[in-house]
Amino acid sequence: MNWLVSRKRLWSLGKFIGLSLLCCILVVSCNNPQSRTGSSTVNTTSAGNSARLVVGTTLRPRTLDPADNYELAGSNIMTSLSDRLYTYATGTGELEPQLATALPQVSADGLTYTIPVRQGVVFHDGTAFNAEAMAFSLNRFIQNGGKPASLLSDVVDSVQASGEYELTIRLKNAFAAFPSLLAFSGMCAVSPQAYEIGTGKFKPREFVGTGPYRLVQFTPNLIRMDVFDEYWGEKPANQGIDFQILSSSANLFNSFRTGQVDIAYQTFDPEQVQSLKQQAESQGWQALEEQSNVVTHLGLNAKQQPLDNPIVRQAIAAMIDRPLITKRVYQEQAEPLYSMIPNTFDSYQPVFQSSYGDGNVDQAKALLAQAGFTRENPLTLEIAYPAYSLTREQVASTLQEYGSQRLDGVVQIQTKAEEGATFFANIPKGIYQAVLLDWYPDFGDPDNYIHPFLSCTEGSATGCEQGASQSQGLFYYSDRMNQLIEQQRQEQNPQTRQQLFVQIQELIAQDVPAIPLVQNKDYAFGQQTVQGLQVDPILKLPLWDIEKGASS
Repeated sequence: MNWLVSRKRLWSLGKFIGLSLLCCILVVSCNNPQSRTGSSTVNTTSAGNSARLVVGTTLRPRTLDPADNYELAGSNIMTSLSDRLYTYATGTGELEPQLATALPQVSADGLTYTIPVRQGVVFHDGTAFNAEAMAFSLNRFIQNGGKPASLLSDVVDSVQASGEYELTIRLKNAFAAFPSLLAFSGMCAVSPQAYEIGTGKFKPREFVGTGPYRLVQFTPNLIRMDVFDEYWGEKPANQGIDFQILSSSANLFNSFRTGQVDIAYQTFDPEQVQSLKQQAESQGWQALEEQSNVVTHLGLNAKQQPLDNPIVRQAIAAMIDRPLITKRVYQEQAEPLYSMIPNTFDSYQPVFQSSYGDGNVDQAKALLAQAGFTRENPLTLEIAYPAYSLTREQVASTLQEYGSQRLDGVVQIQTKAEEGATFFANIPKGIYQAVLLDWYPDFGDPDNYIHPFLSCTEGSATGCEQGASQSQGLFYYSDRMNQLIEQQRQEQNPQTRQQLFVQIQELIAQDVPAIPLVQNKDYAFGQQTVQGLQVDPILKLPLWDIEKGASS
């Protein structure tokens, strides 16, 4: 995204007149909330001097169109501007109605969802909300062909209003996690008067929804939202939000320390997090640390030799030392992860801990010997990662060093940094042996950590040819895994479904298509004047619950 940066010029119109003009320019600039005086300067906002919240971040939204946004930066903004049919009770993974008035009625075959929707709701432009408007919003999400469109188009057959305040959705195949999918930020209601249905018809710099805030300004450095006076639900605890977008983590760090932002959230370097935590008590800051639902895996290409041998993949799993990685790379700002499903879900089973442990050198050597690898015939493994990710670079380097020092030359790890676009374009082509993958889930259900990695629509014993597993560079194919994934997607009984996830995790530990490494922690920092600050694994920052008091 490009924008113009204004530059001051000094005209030689005489010493006195020139100085006067310069002073005038400075006065106007200091009172203009949109003035830009360099990437390291925070725009004039309401930090510390009003009941508006100033949130500092380095995440710059590409678009606020819910049918095209598929990045965390946009989702953080849209969560405050919008309502979905369903959301989550803050601090829990419990689904609750939002624009719906109840959980769906599901047909016996699991294909038809009937959802009652709320009355008395209006959009930010005054248009009345009803089932037709909700159907318009979901159909637009599917038909406009934006980045996240496949989330719905892959599973939904039709969406229609079956009454003024009743919505009926027909699925192509049964999908038990569908209500959770409807809580995804992009599935929000948008005004039919403000948007169009049609391929590529997006409005990246606008937002007209039904949420507790309405968008009033969207510039590259500042996004402002005011409280929506006609909001149907409980009004926010503050008078509005200014998202101040900083150019770097260093600028975010300094802006918080000097009180120019009320809340600092995403993203800091580990050293900056550590510094803010250490100074929190003496400075009176709030430092929040919570479990995140973001995970990192080492994906293994099961189609490439010698990783087509599951014994080799098991040996790599045995050599991984997660506590070493979390200490050296993350400075304890992440925790070891022993399943592809994070421990924020009840279905989490630490199967890699029980099967392989951490840094199990003896087991790794024995498995490698079984596969024919010794010091004289070492296993060579190349690990690729996107060059922009310093964290993944350090993970790869740690694994390389560990393999060299602890495994007596039986494993020789090489690292490969690739430009981001090239890295992601090459993954589904099967170019890489192993890849470091960060995963930001689309919705709060264990399925979203399994299906996008391990399902395969077309494959054989030689690997996956088409499907999610191929697109993630794993090329893993298993009839049994495909069966288990489909069973859990169709199963409506929560207890039975949870048992299916146990079986899935056990099969992952046996076949090792990927190796879970770490589960991130999430950090937010608030000034003394901020009350009600909390970090949620799914909702991230519930800003509507935050109140801002006077400076002490």
